[in-house]
Amino acid sequence: MRNRKITNTSVEVTELGFGASVIGNLYRVTPVDEAAAAVEAAWDAGVRYFDTAPHYGLGLSERRLGAALRDRPREEYVVSSKVGRLLVPNEQPRGVDSEGFVVRDDLRRQWDFSRDGVLRSIEDSLERTGLDRLDIVYLHDPDDHWRQAAEEAMPVLAELRDQGVIGAIGAGMNQSAMLARFLRETAADVVMLAGRYTLLDQSALDDVLPAAAEHGKSVVAVGVFNSGLLARERPAAGMKYDYEDAPPDLVARALAIAEVCERHGTTLPAAAIAFPFSHPSVINVTLGVRGPEQARRNAELHGRHVPEGLWDDLRLLGLIRPDVPAMSHAEDTDGERRSSRCL
Repeated sequence: MRNRKITNTSVEVTELGFGASVIGNLYRVTPVDEAAAAVEAAWDAGVRYFDTAPHYGLGLSERRLGAALRDRPREEYVVSSKVGRLLVPNEQPRGVDSEGFVVRDDLRRQWDFSRDGVLRSIEDSLERTGLDRLDIVYLHDPDDHWRQAAEEAMPVLAELRDQGVIGAIGAGMNQSAMLARFLRETAADVVMLAGRYTLLDQSALDDVLPAAAEHGKSVVAVGVFNSGLLARERPAAGMKYDYEDAPPDLVARALAIAEVCERHGTTLPAAAIAFPFSHPSVINVTLGVRGPEQARRNAELHGRHVPEGLWDDLRLLGLIRPDVPAMSHAEDTDGERRSSRCL
């Protein structure tokens, strides 16, 4: 599994990342042994970048990820977590979390992008994971909190980075416009872009990707399956797109892309993972993982060769934007030049 460096930092991440939201019991219970096996399978496949957050399962994801990594050599992997949602006692619990995670709601989330809130959140995350440090810290969904996030949270993260406490800092969101502002107007090194640079949505070409290129910063792509519509070889009605039922026109477009993939000897999910690397600022694709089979499948899909001619045909047929860049070439840490998808 090849590494890519977050520009202007010492932090390197594998091209494929492990998204730990699912092992926080997202939508349904994931048994603890299955969560541990998922991390082990990803590790065996070469994944060394793991992303979590307090939000995921009200801390369950952080606890499980930390436990699964505890006996691994700390210098061999990178962990990111997030700030902006403090976990505080819930004075009116109803039994189960109301934000999609199947966990008890003895805690609740409290928005806080203040300096003290950021410091407290990092301390709490270190306690839950049992780790000695977080390599990357993102502001988590600051959509309605731009001023405090930009003027209080990001400066304290920059201080911690400059002191060597954190390796890299940034923000993670489902929208791209505000992420572009973080890249242009703050000390962010990297952004986590969810769902806005995929085979079905290239809106990030209008804002965050040009900003990253202009300012020499990096992008981690998540949500590349757009909630599932791109996750299967043959899309069908009833599948999800951005957390809702996919509209018929998008199902038809996904199916058309799948047919072009088949003609080029590849599959829709393999192309969905490869696609974000078409932009040179994208250094990683992180996928949610529930169990070991999914971890192995993700690695296998990432490792498939996706022909350059596929992107040419998709542009020609109007299935992706004409301004999608030609597949970039990245440089390995040993200096060897290679196609970013010729694995």
